[in-house]
Amino acid sequence: MPHDVAVLAFPGISPFHLSVPSLVFTAETDDDVPLDYRVAVCAVEPGAVATRAGFDLAVPRGLEELAGADTVVVPSWDPDLPVPPELVEALRAAHARGARVVALCLGAFVLAATGLVDGRELTTHWHAAGELAARYPRVRVRSDVLWTDLGDVVSSAGTVAALDCCLHLVRTDRGAAVAAAVARRLVMPPHREGSQAQYIRTPVPDDEGPDEIAEAMAAARRALDRPLDLDSWAGGALMSRRTFTRRFRERTGESPGRWLLRQRIELARTLLETTRLPVDEVAERSGLGSAVSLRRHFRDVLGTSPRRHRDQFSA
Repeated sequence: MPHDVAVLAFPGISPFHLSVPSLVFTAETDDDVPLDYRVAVCAVEPGAVATRAGFDLAVPRGLEELAGADTVVVPSWDPDLPVPPELVEALRAAHARGARVVALCLGAFVLAATGLVDGRELTTHWHAAGELAARYPRVRVRSDVLWTDLGDVVSSAGTVAALDCCLHLVRTDRGAAVAAAVARRLVMPPHREGSQAQYIRTPVPDDEGPDEIAEAMAAARRALDRPLDLDSWAGGALMSRRTFTRRFRERTGESPGRWLLRQRIELARTLLETTRLPVDEVAERSGLGSAVSLRRHFRDVLGTSPRRHRDQFSA
């Protein structure tokens, strides 16, 4: 069934942020894999909507589009604008009906205003995280990750991270192979490494020497099927375990072990979707050891089993 996406436009919107969902959800792929998304742009007040780029948009649809949408996307909002009560009501109604609500960048201010994330995590651009947390103290604001997926609510960091977030949604809905095909067409990585942490505090080095952490990450990806302990990994980068862990976290925003596990799970997902290999062999090739370990990680990280994932996304 086609997946209906409603994208909100508002006065003063950035054309880039507005275009990101359409760019990703309606992308063509080299092998003509249908994405089956239908994207509709709507506004609180239909008609001419001014952008910050000096031109207006003709938006004939109103908030009634949210009533039938499977996913509702709120692009980057202007924090100085009050959130209209009718928009809050429409978003709450869509969420109660089962729609997935997505806030890109400063769209987090709109999502926080609905109360749907009280006591929950919400990601936004690191530059606005302090203001968002002060305005909505019941929300746990994240400024260290590129996106957060709570299942019913998804939020992203700023600007380019909106692309990462929408591509993640394609991977969730249509599988890793389809997301990789979209990423190739958009000339972007299927899963960008790192987090906002590298943009907030990590200084730019004075020299242009080799990036030992990036080289260590690349070496690990080439050998995901082999055991890799932290001491050996750090030694290959000519660092102590402690230094390697610190620099890895500065570079990516997460621990080496967590990063490595995520790479292995992504490889396992791709093998399940694109091959008929037995689960034991998928576990071995992805470095997760056994079928028991693979099932446990899928349950903990993805909330499903390898078999159900394969049944849903197998090509």
